[in-house]
Amino acid sequence: MLAFLLTLALAQAPLTGIVKDPSGAAVPGATVTIRTDSGPAAQTVTGPDGRFTFDRVPAGRATLVVLAGGFAQKEQPLEPGTMEVVLSPAKLFEEVTVTPTRSAQRLGDTPASVTVVDSQQIEQSAAVVADDVLRQLPTFSLFRRTSSVAAHPTTQGVSLRGIGPSGVSRTLVMIDDVPFNDPFGGWVYWTRVPLGSVDRIEMVDGSTSSLYGNYAMGGVINIVTSRAARRTAELSAQYGNRGTPKIDFFGSDVWRNFGIAVEGGFLDTDGYPQVAAPERGPIDTNVTVEARNFNAKVDYNPTSNVSTFVRVGYFREERDNAKIVIFPNNPTIPEANDTSWTTVSGGVRMILADSSSLQARLFGDVETFRSNFLAVPDLITRAQARVTLNQRVPTNGFGGMVQWSRAVGTRNFFSAGLDWRWADGDSEEDAMNATSTAVSVHRVSGGTQRSYGAFFQDVLTPTDRLSFTLSLRVDDWKNYDGHNLETTVATGQPVPPSISNGVPVGNQPNLPDRKDTAISPRGGAMYRISDRVSVWGSASGGFRAPTLNELYRQFRVGALLVLANNQLGPENLVGGEAGVNVVATENVTVRGTWYINGIENPVSNVTIGTNTQQRQNLGRTKVQGFQTDAEYRLGTRWRVAGAYLFNDAKVTENPTNPELVGKYLAQVPQHRGSIQFAYTDPRYVNLALGLQMSGKQYDDDLNARGVPANGCAVQSQSCDNPGLPGFTLLDFTASRALGKGIEVFFGVQNILDEEFYVQTNPTTIGAPRLVQGGVRVRFAGR
Repeated sequence: MLAFLLTLALAQAPLTGIVKDPSGAAVPGATVTIRTDSGPAAQTVTGPDGRFTFDRVPAGRATLVVLAGGFAQKEQPLEPGTMEVVLSPAKLFEEVTVTPTRSAQRLGDTPASVTVVDSQQIEQSAAVVADDVLRQLPTFSLFRRTSSVAAHPTTQGVSLRGIGPSGVSRTLVMIDDVPFNDPFGGWVYWTRVPLGSVDRIEMVDGSTSSLYGNYAMGGVINIVTSRAARRTAELSAQYGNRGTPKIDFFGSDVWRNFGIAVEGGFLDTDGYPQVAAPERGPIDTNVTVEARNFNAKVDYNPTSNVSTFVRVGYFREERDNAKIVIFPNNPTIPEANDTSWTTVSGGVRMILADSSSLQARLFGDVETFRSNFLAVPDLITRAQARVTLNQRVPTNGFGGMVQWSRAVGTRNFFSAGLDWRWADGDSEEDAMNATSTAVSVHRVSGGTQRSYGAFFQDVLTPTDRLSFTLSLRVDDWKNYDGHNLETTVATGQPVPPSISNGVPVGNQPNLPDRKDTAISPRGGAMYRISDRVSVWGSASGGFRAPTLNELYRQFRVGALLVLANNQLGPENLVGGEAGVNVVATENVTVRGTWYINGIENPVSNVTIGTNTQQRQNLGRTKVQGFQTDAEYRLGTRWRVAGAYLFNDAKVTENPTNPELVGKYLAQVPQHRGSIQFAYTDPRYVNLALGLQMSGKQYDDDLNARGVPANGCAVQSQSCDNPGLPGFTLLDFTASRALGKGIEVFFGVQNILDEEFYVQTNPTTIGAPRLVQGGVRVRFAGR
């Protein structure tokens, strides 16, 4: 009788509730579902204040299921009145992620290699920029071994598992599900990440083109920022050696269904020398960076089934790249670059009458990148440098996506969607004469690229132990309005078009268009052998379309000219993975994954003449290996985690230069590993110690060059023991609360001040010991 009366009461009255985290703070954006024996009956999303409402509740026995990124899934029976749902911190396989399947799903139910870095792990890192945080994961690397604190933006492309290491990213990076890669060149500005307001970072290692299309050939990184909360203010201010102040801030408030948040940061550093001491000359200075970032976001939920947001942001970065032109009795000219970037995005998510979900997003970018380049005539003395090129790259872009998702019964979850992107950019260049006293040629190279994609995915769970994930995507893109306008400044006349080494050069106002289509499938399966052991596997295809930078922009490095290629086609990947997840004990989890990827037609710089190269689709590479990680938690205070990656990345085919076959891909070490120890006790102190280990790697495609400390002469092109030696870095952080809402912290990167090598010609080095300390102030709910 009591159960009947409870069911009757629920069926006649609306159901309201609030979702909170363990501290009592509201959790906005959580997916709340009423599930009956026949499947999901109703669904909604919590508003900015963490509250939800169901106008109608189905009759019969039902359960409330709550999914929120970064927490464990929570289930509890329906109760009359206002329900309160408190989410719990998740263990590794319980954590809810949204990136691998573009929908909320437990990590332990996903047939993919996924890693989540939460806000606590970010605070326990000694890093001051986001890419240094992610280096704790052995599968993550930038083009070279250096941090974005020192790297030129065009070398900050992401490589996961060594897929296509170059300045162009083969990984799609997003912030709150909006693309973050540079629209002209595909690289990533890591100083643009508002690190102080990041809630978590979700990283998928394998190819995810079947859902996300371009750039996701090697994986996806989704940076999820903190949502608005009631009367919240956070400020982190720190100062480090080498003149390095840094400030991060976050502030928000919520009024019923309306929330607003502002976030941003400032970083400045006097930097450090990049060229190794034995080769350093009078022109070599410190690499420096100054970056500013500001974002504002408004959330509005007009009803319990509709949520909307608008976000605007501005980013400014200025760098000196550690070289100068010296003029006697006159100011010096540094090799420098700067970027200004304005972004806007907005979106809506609706729960429809049949409990399906419909969401849409739009985004736009207006960016200008400026850079100059210096040549060093004498690489031995490094006493003089000259300006060879001044460059300005304005780029505009916009895009959007629409996705529909619906549970079908209790065993199927179906998604389908469309997305599109458009980008237009030019490289406006002034090439200097041989004495750098005047502009000899003015060049405008650029064009437009548009792309459309359609995808669908079905997650099937025929039994409680077995699940399948099937997805397919078709992409179509076109490069058009291409041009290479060259003018001889002295005469004001166009540079006559000609053929050089079989390649058209000179003034070309109308370059031919190029259109391509790519199909990206993926199939995955997971089987739970027991409550503690599950195995999974997948096979997938992926692609990456060439960027505007590769299609239209030529550049010089000293005497070497690298030509663009407006007829470049896509890079294609076919790969497979197999993994095992083990909950060894209540507090010990272990994962292992084997993978193999074959890449066809990678974009390479091919020598076509003396001191002349051109970007071409050429050859094949194979990247295969094994990765494993383990985590041990002793109570709520101790955490020990470790990870290791064995990566065998080689050239398997190269018709132009057969000598490359069998060589290792440059910038990809065979061995990487990391270990983290963390102790957390808010009453006394929080401590963390981290080790990052990287094995030997090569700096050139012939695997021939070495550095002086590795048995080679200075600037040698070959040696008996080539390559860049391995290294181990040790980091440490400590923090302590001084009172409610106030915490002091201290961190050291590279404690032992180990000198490690980044590249050759000249030999450059990575970051030395970096020390910083500061204070965090937090106020919430006041």
